[in-house]
Amino acid sequence: MRIVSLLPSATEMLFAMGAGDEVVGVTFECDYPAEARERPQVVFSRMPEGLAPAEIDALVKATGAEGKSLYFADFDLLERLEPELIVLQDLCHVCAIDSPTLARDLSRLPSRPRVISLNASSLEGIFREIEILGEAAGHADEARRAAAGLRERVEHVRTSAVVTMRRPRVLCLEWLDPLFQGGHWVPEMVKIAGGEAVLATPAEKSVRITWEQVEAEQAEIVVVMPCGYHLEETVAQFHEMEAGFPAEWLELPAVQERRVYAVDGSGYFSRPGPRVVDGLEILQAIVSGNGWERLPPKSVARL
Repeated sequence: MRIVSLLPSATEMLFAMGAGDEVVGVTFECDYPAEARERPQVVFSRMPEGLAPAEIDALVKATGAEGKSLYFADFDLLERLEPELIVLQDLCHVCAIDSPTLARDLSRLPSRPRVISLNASSLEGIFREIEILGEAAGHADEARRAAAGLRERVEHVRTSAVVTMRRPRVLCLEWLDPLFQGGHWVPEMVKIAGGEAVLATPAEKSVRITWEQVEAEQAEIVVVMPCGYHLEETVAQFHEMEAGFPAEWLELPAVQERRVYAVDGSGYFSRPGPRVVDGLEILQAIVSGNGWERLPPKSVARL
């Protein structure tokens, strides 16, 4: 089967279930596994390089207000690739090309591909979509085994997490300027790892928060996970912006106790794919203070 993935997390799913050789097209963001980078890119971004977080936020808002998309597809290449299955998403129009924009044009492809749209907002939803995608791609058994293995790892974290009478208050920051908290599956991950996610509701979208709210919550752990950024980029961005944080930041228990961490948000938290379970294990290590040696390299750093 000839498959085009218009979503990095779907690309990871396909390779995880053994369908990597059938992936004939990906997006400019599909960087994992390494083999995905060798596939033809059919989706690109209009966003200029080098923008600061506040500039990116402003551009996203302006583009959305105009009813436009930050992403575009190379339909001539899509036509030449003759896909039989196309995977896209309908969860976050900031992170990937959106279904309504694309569906209008996919209908003219001569290959008449089947189109699957993913929109999971929870861990179980992600695992179920791995199984659904596996059925569509002709790898149902492999997908079920992959999903089962991920569920087992989640249960291991759930049962081994040290949960005290009062869980530590954990603030996950998905964006730094302006501030956004981590939404969708992230609050669920925090709870399973033994913490209490503040300013967040499981399965709900990430929303903008204020420094006043951050101060009021008095988080004991802060995890910085800006969407689309890997660890080194996150560390550099945080240190560049930290001087502009309000004075109250320094009074937070997390800062006082040196429990502020940067993580590879792009790899383990932003994408609803198999590696969110690695993200869960990273959170467990952060919350418990144990198990650091088992984490993927360049996945977390103390700030």
